[in-house]
Amino acid sequence: MGGHGGLNILPQKRWHVYREDNKLRELQQQQQQELQQQVQQQQQQQEHQDRAARCLSSSNTAELSQQEQQQQQQQVQQLQQQVQEQQQHKQQKQQQQQVQQQHQQQQHQQQQQQQQQQ
Repeated sequence: MGGHGGLNILPQKRWHVYREDNKLRELQQQQQQELQQQVQQQQQQQEHQDRAARCLSSSNTAELSQQEQQQQQQQVQQLQQQVQEQQQHKQQKQQQQQVQQQHQQQQHQQQQQQQQQQ
């Protein structure tokens, strides 16, 4: 793609950046952008601190409505059920493995007995 047909990703300047009067304009724009970014970062930090303070405050837990408490209890119960199911599944797998091992041992013993009889 030579020259004229490519994607134009970067924004184009409407003035020549290398002229003296336009250099000042460019510097001012950069400074404004930096200030805006700093303000945004400060706002984000403040919001983050506010959220953290709300989460950590003990009064927040007292203000939870009964519905929210019930929802939390239901979630806890669901998680407990999932853990129990996983434990049961592990136990079943272990039992299956034990049965398979016993079966293999029995087969091995039978093979040894057959070899001894021959």
